[in-house]
Amino acid sequence: MKILVLNCGSSSIKYQFIDTETETALAKGNIERIGMTGAVLSHLRFDGDSIKIAGEILDHKMAIEYVIAVLMSKNHGVIEDAKEIDAVGHRVVHGGESFTSSVLINAEVLKALEDNIELAPLHNPPNIKGIQAVTRLLPKIPQVAVFDTAFHSKMPPRAYLYGIPFELYKKYQIRRYGFHGTSHLYVSQKASDVIGKDISELKIITAHLGNGCSMAAVDCGVSIDTTMGFTPLEGLLMGTRSGDLDPSLILYVMGKEGLTLNEAGTLLNKHSGLIGISGESSDMREILTSAKDGQKRSVYAFEIFCYRIKKFIGAYTAAMGGLDVLVFTGGVGENAAEVREEVCNNMEYLGIKLDKSKNENKELLISSNNSKVKVLRIPTNEELVIAIDTEKIVGELVPKLE
Repeated sequence: MKILVLNCGSSSIKYQFIDTETETALAKGNIERIGMTGAVLSHLRFDGDSIKIAGEILDHKMAIEYVIAVLMSKNHGVIEDAKEIDAVGHRVVHGGESFTSSVLINAEVLKALEDNIELAPLHNPPNIKGIQAVTRLLPKIPQVAVFDTAFHSKMPPRAYLYGIPFELYKKYQIRRYGFHGTSHLYVSQKASDVIGKDISELKIITAHLGNGCSMAAVDCGVSIDTTMGFTPLEGLLMGTRSGDLDPSLILYVMGKEGLTLNEAGTLLNKHSGLIGISGESSDMREILTSAKDGQKRSVYAFEIFCYRIKKFIGAYTAAMGGLDVLVFTGGVGENAAEVREEVCNNMEYLGIKLDKSKNENKELLISSNNSKVKVLRIPTNEELVIAIDTEKIVGELVPKLE
């Protein structure tokens, strides 16, 4: 099948047009500044041909019209007719407790997604706008929602329940959900392929490290715990997010600074993490450069970032009763050799021993030959997961509906 994968943000859309038979992206790109001046579409074809198109892109419907048009472009496209798009797969951030796996989108599903907006007010609304736009533009083409939260839906209650009155969980669905699920799923499966063992035999820790960061304990192919929680704010230190902190801290700061709820949310989500500690940047590349120049706050940011990852490796090894594979992925996980080295330093007691040369050369397997735990650096491919899930759902369900 040829699947159009869409990741719709509030003012941007990332897309890939994937041939699932060859598992390759025939074309990919993004649209930025939707609804603002200076909107631009950047498009890259599989053969390296690229184009940038500036225009007045007022909303998501118009943005997706641009995507379909460039895919059919005589000079830069890969199809001749929109009918060659077999299905559309949407990244949807939050499925709540309503969706524990990918699902064919219909009116009932769309209503349930709207009901979950309260759980992801920044992410689900643009996801829904993308679905509605495709429904208007390509009404006969099936659409599938693939959820960031789905891979973590099998966590046991001991991992997903918080220490608050149980009635609040039942009333408001307050629990750990976890995110980056498609990434954790992809790299854990890829890791089992690389080392040649069935995933049902492996205890894997996956570390998705980018501007947003999360880790997962994947025991026999099932996510049994993950660092992000009710929202993507919990867990590791991130580019602009605080990660774990004492809940009373924010109440204290709100009182001292006179912050509203929205202002407090902005403080924790946009002005904390690496940028909050360093005072300079949320970009790990810039943090590393500054730290090498002796800037203390950047050194603190780097050390805290790595220390928290190290702590969760220990915690998740204990939770699973052992560890076979450690996987680094995401923009920082894949590219920052210094982060991987610092995280794995003095971890021989857990069986983790990094090969410095392999790590610096960005090889796939970066642990030493005598390391009991295999350490891997695997580029993630969330879009491929979405495309494959979409193909599976459409293949299984659409014929039954016809």
